[in-house]
Amino acid sequence: MSEVVIYHNPACGTSRKTLALLRERGVEPRVVEYLKAGWTQAQLKSLAARAGLPLRAFLRQRGTSAEALGLTGTGVTEDQLAAAMVREPILVERPVVDGPRGVAVCRPPEKALDLI
Repeated sequence: MSEVVIYHNPACGTSRKTLALLRERGVEPRVVEYLKAGWTQAQLKSLAARAGLPLRAFLRQRGTSAEALGLTGTGVTEDQLAAAMVREPILVERPVVDGPRGVAVCRPPEKALDLI
């Protein structure tokens, strides 16, 4: 099986549940604590492209400054979103799982099962 990567926030219950679910299924993913590691614009755009979604689908609004930063409006470009997510990694919804069958924001955690 190809490597599975979980972009993880250990403070997030959904992220912890997703990691536990993967491990219950015998998958030991590479865990990237993205709040520490950060993101690059290329990485974010690549993950969104592999997911078949616009980058906006990766924007976390609840509990972040996304609205105050003007990122929730319709005129915001992918480049603007990516730049903001690089500056403030908390703006990326979690957890993101990258597996042999694609990429998804795993809310609910069971979405990760489709990727392995």
